[in-house]
Amino acid sequence: MKLRRYRPEDCRALGALFYDTVHAACTGEYDPRQLDAWAPPEGVDLAAWNESLSAHLTLVAEEDGAIVGFGDMAPDGYLDRLYVAHTHLRRGVASALCAALEQAVPAQRYTTHASRTALPFFLARGWRVVKEQTVERRGVTLNNYVMEKKPSPQGEGGICEANDG
Repeated sequence: MKLRRYRPEDCRALGALFYDTVHAACTGEYDPRQLDAWAPPEGVDLAAWNESLSAHLTLVAEEDGAIVGFGDMAPDGYLDRLYVAHTHLRRGVASALCAALEQAVPAQRYTTHASRTALPFFLARGWRVVKEQTVERRGVTLNNYVMEKKPSPQGEGGICEANDG
């Protein structure tokens, strides 16, 4: 597996990966209406996503030339998105992305809004729940968790490439 920086031509593929992952991996924690509100069938607003992904440090994980995950972090340490293709879950992709983003973005603390599905992943990486919250997306309510993490003193990964061992 290789990590690289985001390019605007990746945006459509990342939007598709986001939709597929939410609808395949999160069915145990969210109902179909909630999944559609979170990741709508018509897809994401590609212009808005490209603007946001370009403004953040966004890393793309590739395996054999195919995009298998991505994550983006704002300069203030807010982890905005972290998604892995449902066919590549539990293979170290999210860990590699998260570690590289945490190492590359110096912050006093990292924050994110984690889904119920992602909660165990973040807890295992040393994040803590600040609070559970209910958010509204397209008129539908969903629960998630505001989480935070203090940076590790040594860092935890590399920005250019990471091996999935």
